[in-house]
Amino acid sequence: MIKKLARSVREYKFVSLMTPLCVILEVIIDIIIPFTMAKMIDTGISGGNQAALVRYGTMLIVCVLLGLTFGVLSGGFCAAASAGFAKNLRKDMYYKIQNYSFANIDKFSASSIVTRLTTDVTNVQNAYMMIIRVAVRAPLMLVFSLAASFTISVKLSFIFFIAIPVLGIGLYLVVTRSHPYFEKVFNIYDDLNGVVEENLTGIRVVKSFVREKFEIKKFAGVSEKIYKTFSKAEGIVAYNAPLMQFCVYMCLLLLCWFGAKAIVSTGATELTTGQLTSLIAYAMNILNCLMMLSMVMVMINMARASSERIVEILDEESSLKNRENPVCEMKNGEIIFKNVGFSYVDDKDKECLKNISLTVKSGSTLGIIGGTGSGKTSLVQLIPRLYDVTEGSIEIGGVDVRDYDLFTLRNEVAVVLQKNVLFSGTIKENLRWGNKNASDEEIIHACKLAQADSFVETFPRKYNTYIEQGGTNVSGGQKQRLCIARALLKKPKILILDDSTSAVDTKTDAMIRKAFREEIPDTTKIIIAQRISSVEDADCIIVMEGGKINGCGTHEELLENNAIYKEIYESQTKGDDRH
Repeated sequence: MIKKLARSVREYKFVSLMTPLCVILEVIIDIIIPFTMAKMIDTGISGGNQAALVRYGTMLIVCVLLGLTFGVLSGGFCAAASAGFAKNLRKDMYYKIQNYSFANIDKFSASSIVTRLTTDVTNVQNAYMMIIRVAVRAPLMLVFSLAASFTISVKLSFIFFIAIPVLGIGLYLVVTRSHPYFEKVFNIYDDLNGVVEENLTGIRVVKSFVREKFEIKKFAGVSEKIYKTFSKAEGIVAYNAPLMQFCVYMCLLLLCWFGAKAIVSTGATELTTGQLTSLIAYAMNILNCLMMLSMVMVMINMARASSERIVEILDEESSLKNRENPVCEMKNGEIIFKNVGFSYVDDKDKECLKNISLTVKSGSTLGIIGGTGSGKTSLVQLIPRLYDVTEGSIEIGGVDVRDYDLFTLRNEVAVVLQKNVLFSGTIKENLRWGNKNASDEEIIHACKLAQADSFVETFPRKYNTYIEQGGTNVSGGQKQRLCIARALLKKPKILILDDSTSAVDTKTDAMIRKAFREEIPDTTKIIIAQRISSVEDADCIIVMEGGKINGCGTHEELLENNAIYKEIYESQTKGDDRH
């Protein structure tokens, strides 16, 4: 796990190494200061030597300035190293996520991925900061301070060995008992982000149904779980501070008692006032080091749970990969389904598509109609390999889709999904997702085909109009038409419209289909729709039911031979004077 995380340090190795180097120099200076102070007290103050007082005083000032310099440098290097490490870690995770299939994303959930990219990375960043600075300083200061203490008084230095095991045992118990709670709380954070994301995404629905109180109650429930779990974890960690303070004050008390007694009883021959002062300074250093180590251990304990969650993201391999020597050219848009079966859980007994066999000629139009849950969307998602078939195969241009290079395949298949998504930016920037090098003329032409140009021209800034996140400042029909234009700019061999004209009126829908017939005759078009009028002029129409093809043929053929199609047609045309 550590090796995998360490790969994200990369260009920040230098500052990561400079941090402990500056810390080491800072520790050396901090060890010298009490020695110098003892000499100044014993020789300069107690001995009445003015020259020695000035000399040692000057040395103290120099040491303090050097210590300050190395401290500032180590802090600066540490900040750059930890922030850079976190930046790379987020980048590596995000890059990995971009290669995930839908199945991989479904496994983690969007809210969990967001928590791992934010809260978990922050925890690991804080731990890394403490490791390269505090975790280097504390052990070094502990060892050097103990060594310096023993050179002054072996007897009094043994006091520290009473405190160290007490603190060690206490820290071990704190870390082992709090870790399970930290693991649990980060999983609850996923639920919290999920609640917030769902609420903000569907805020219009929440307000329409006046469900604010219900949403508040749901959020409060998850927050309460986090509160209770964190309270238990922090309650255990809280024992660390009083234990530390008890050991610190007991050591100082014993040092002062036995040290003062030694000075008085021996007339300062066994121990001088300056040496006792140094011992107290070293005692504070040692005990501060132990306190810092305990903080580091607690932070590492929290970060361990986060690290495991981050590594899960980095270790996850996409369920969709290129095969060896993939095909990088698509001849045409002919699609052949051969006994296709599909299950979202990769289980043949739970297939949502069963025994689908179908041929769609290149340049033809296929209409798909059927009830909710009949498998329409699942079927078309297999074409660009958003998911892989569970059994059977799909061929495009005579080649199995699994043999294509993923970039080539998806670049030749444009999909306008049920949930139309526009990103924050101008209309022009959104449309260039289809072709980043598209000229203004190409953008306008695509919008005219999608019947979007007419409303875009009414905006004050036209194609430079800013689209809010999620496209909230355009209507559902306008959003659909912009998404269709974006897909057309790809100039694909296959165009899939998954109920993508449901929010436009029938006249506009007819104009879009007319533009398709006239302007992109060589593109294979697949139209999923709820309205018969959207597919009635297709070369072939299939009726889906229960994950199977219930009927296949032209509009006229299905009216004669398919009961489901006829029922849908009659329900939609009932009361229409034309029929």
